[in-house]
Amino acid sequence: MHGAKELPRLNFGRGILVLSQRLVMRVKETPPSIGLLNEGALHAALKRHYGGDDARFEVPFSGFVADVLRDGTIFEIQTSSFSGLERKMRALAEQCPIVLVHPIAAQKTLVRIQDPSSGEFTRRKSPKKGKLCHILSELVYLPSLLNHPNFAVEVALIEEEQHSVFDAKARRGRGGWRIRGRHLLRMVDRLRIESVEDLLQFVQTPLHSPFTTQDLAAAMGQPVWLARQLAYCLRHGNLATVCGKRGNALLYELSD
Repeated sequence: MHGAKELPRLNFGRGILVLSQRLVMRVKETPPSIGLLNEGALHAALKRHYGGDDARFEVPFSGFVADVLRDGTIFEIQTSSFSGLERKMRALAEQCPIVLVHPIAAQKTLVRIQDPSSGEFTRRKSPKKGKLCHILSELVYLPSLLNHPNFAVEVALIEEEQHSVFDAKARRGRGGWRIRGRHLLRMVDRLRIESVEDLLQFVQTPLHSPFTTQDLAAAMGQPVWLARQLAYCLRHGNLATVCGKRGNALLYELSD
């Protein structure tokens, strides 16, 4: 897999920001939305990574706006849920090849800033570790689209930094933290998924038909909830069918 050079890290002291104008500017970002004016830092960094020097950005295409157009291929960056994306992705795939890019944080550093004016903050590593197979949580929104010859999904496994600011008005005046930016630190790994069959690479040991989601979870070495998502994608991607039940559990078999 291909990686990217590690991006410069910020200079932090013991709980006090060391006159980093860059961080203060980052903290003042509005929550990211699709579109150039309110674009989030992570979204912008991934666009630059996939676009390189020769791409066109924010290109009107078939009634939509494509993030990146490079060498005849659209790269659409989606840092949030795939819910509601199928119509746009299918319309673009009818016109030209498209790669839907989604970042997953293998390592996330949480920066909480109590007061941007004073620079007081805390910084710690999140205990959550994202994996390439976690893309299944998004693929359940468009499994049949993986059968389209012009459509692919690329998982970008990254290290990121998430900045939050304390908002005294949040949670009905009780106060709370609001995310103000996600920032790419390093590209760790990438995985291109070009068909439903590619999802079988998440199965690490032999799987014998018929199988339940419990069997699938054991073969994946992952929790049952993730196995259920894979089973859903295989079924709706026409690679598996339900062939019966074992107790209350559905039995699946892979299609020939």
